[in-house]
Amino acid sequence: MTTPAGNPSSPLSRIRIGSAPDSWGVWFPDDPRQVPWRRFLDEVSASGYEWIELGPYGYLPTDPAVLAEETARRGLRVSAGTVFTGLHRGSAVWDSTWAHVAEVAALTQAMGAGHLVVIPSFWRDDRTGEVLEDRTLTAAQWRALTSQTERLGREVRERFGLRIVVHPHADTHVDTEENVTRFLDGTDPDLVSLCLDTGHYAYCGGDSVKLVETYGERVGYLHLKQVDPAVLAEVRAQETPFGPAVARGVMCEPPTGVPALEPVLAAAQGLGVELFAIVEQDMYPCEPDKPLPIARRTRAYLRSCGA
Repeated sequence: MTTPAGNPSSPLSRIRIGSAPDSWGVWFPDDPRQVPWRRFLDEVSASGYEWIELGPYGYLPTDPAVLAEETARRGLRVSAGTVFTGLHRGSAVWDSTWAHVAEVAALTQAMGAGHLVVIPSFWRDDRTGEVLEDRTLTAAQWRALTSQTERLGREVRERFGLRIVVHPHADTHVDTEENVTRFLDGTDPDLVSLCLDTGHYAYCGGDSVKLVETYGERVGYLHLKQVDPAVLAEVRAQETPFGPAVARGVMCEPPTGVPALEPVLAAAQGLGVELFAIVEQDMYPCEPDKPLPIARRTRAYLRSCGA
């Protein structure tokens, strides 16, 4: 897929900025505490963004003609879809995984996007904290994760022309620097790229700039967010699950948290390739009037960084 580059006069000319339903408190296809999808589209456009993600499948219209009309009249385009997977469980889950992936990939392709964000399954429930499985994978589970992810990358590319970008995420098995590097070292760069989420990586103790500098050729996509260090220290000490941690404000409005986004964006620009950088400030649940002012301030802040 060919997409327009940023402003060539900008210091971050290769970075394409967008936002996502997540920044409007949207985690589920349907939830009464979430803003309606039309309001999300209206407000993300009013905030100055031109790119969006699909968010949880079924939140935005799944009819490509309807979604194309709704996004186009607001000056919006889709950068990626998102899927959740449990590929460390091996070939037994392939058919159910593919059924989910295929419907999301088909809509993503129809909207002209080129990426599919792949999020590993949670080892504990992100709302209740119930432990669902061991937080550490066995050697056999690691082999299943890497081989099945490569298979997913191959199938998605061949059938839909999309590139998968795997998203390290808190409370999953691909989270810390150790696990992210093990995952990258165990997968084929031609089939598997990374969606570096600056907030999740910091949440799990990682250094985003170091990752870009070390594994830059594997970084295919960015999610921009920050964590509040004080809240993070509390939730780590209390072993708080990710969902309640978000409700406590662990993910915060930039530039008030960490990591600093300017050096991350500069390192990404230095890779010499075009990258999406999608703002994702986890805020579930949130009051319906909260996201728009934050989105506007965040877009202004990123412009001040050159993006």
